[in-house]
Amino acid sequence: MTELIRFVRRQSPFYAELYAGLPDRVTDLTQLPVVPQTAFWQANTPRDNQLLTGPLDEAVVFKSGGTTGSPKFSFYTREEWRDFTTAFGAGLVDSGLRPGHRVADLFYAGELYASFTFILDSLHRCPVSNVRLPIGGAAPLESTVHTLEQFDVEVVAGTPTTLCALADHLVTADRQLPQVELLLFGGESLYADQEPLLARAFPNARPRSVGYASVDAGLLGRSVPGPDSRVHRAFTPYSVVEILDEETGEPITEPGVPGKVVVSDLRRRLMPVLRYPAGDRAEWTGTAAGYFRILGRSQEGVRVGPVSLYTQDVQDLVRRADVAGHVTGAQLVLRHWDGRDGLLLRLAADTDPAGRGHLADAIRKELLTERPLFDEAVRARHIHPLTVEWVRHGDLAVNARSGKLIRVVDERPGS
Repeated sequence: MTELIRFVRRQSPFYAELYAGLPDRVTDLTQLPVVPQTAFWQANTPRDNQLLTGPLDEAVVFKSGGTTGSPKFSFYTREEWRDFTTAFGAGLVDSGLRPGHRVADLFYAGELYASFTFILDSLHRCPVSNVRLPIGGAAPLESTVHTLEQFDVEVVAGTPTTLCALADHLVTADRQLPQVELLLFGGESLYADQEPLLARAFPNARPRSVGYASVDAGLLGRSVPGPDSRVHRAFTPYSVVEILDEETGEPITEPGVPGKVVVSDLRRRLMPVLRYPAGDRAEWTGTAAGYFRILGRSQEGVRVGPVSLYTQDVQDLVRRADVAGHVTGAQLVLRHWDGRDGLLLRLAADTDPAGRGHLADAIRKELLTERPLFDEAVRARHIHPLTVEWVRHGDLAVNARSGKLIRVVDERPGS
């Protein structure tokens, strides 16, 4: 730990500046400040990168969300990627993978997205034998069904959105895939109102978390067998997960107290991740050391179905659309109904009712232009269309203790 911190301070201009006021010898993670996400991504650019610890001459590059105007890239050396996928692959056994299982990978591929390649490589390095079918999430549904039937696939891995779209296709055609035993979901939460649809299409399958990780934050949690798919356990010794009070930043140690997830990856050196906000809220379960329950997104970002949005990006595009400066506050409100997620943008403004409609249209246009995947997901009926709600500034939700504006209000079940 001490050597890693020393290396990062010496080799990364970003961390050197962030840690400038710290003692020469730092022995514990809690002595380090939590990474400020906005500054982190401003430093982490394809050209003139100030975050990386060395030249970009051997790595795999992925895009971890972000808008078209503010893309966010993650870098791994081949050794780091091997360690990442080996550890996650070992966790697939906890998710229910058994020797000889035939697994269809329906995660998203291309455009620098990591999930498809990540799951395929994790399966390749999993300690139990398996047969891998790299189908992808963009394949025509009927073609996917045909492949699943041809190979008697027992495990289907994908986002809940993709799994539900496949299930809806089967149910509409009055068909089932009874040979499927396991539905491994990741990338977003699976809600109770989606499970009946999956059960109709896959009558003998159990939905289970594929595990908890992200391309920017790295390893976060292995799946834990049991009825609550939100419960995971830390990937010790590869990474350290902390849950911090969202107001004070102090570590939370007692079970059942929600806080934001912060992760430190002890293996990554090219793009160091030390006390990085993962973008989620969680609580310790108290059942065993390192066991925690995911509670939804934190203030740093939101996940609407398969679409990730960074809160700061949304705040920035609202400011760009609001050229006259009428908006005095903005909140992202997440809801779930009719089997799909929806995003409500709650805005406080001093404009008259007539002007608000034009401003709302301008903000919608800006968001859909900057994050085209959102519009694609709406048109595919994976999520509900974006809605805008106008309120007085005093109606925005604030923290009861500090009075600070809450940037993300997650009203989905279990959050």
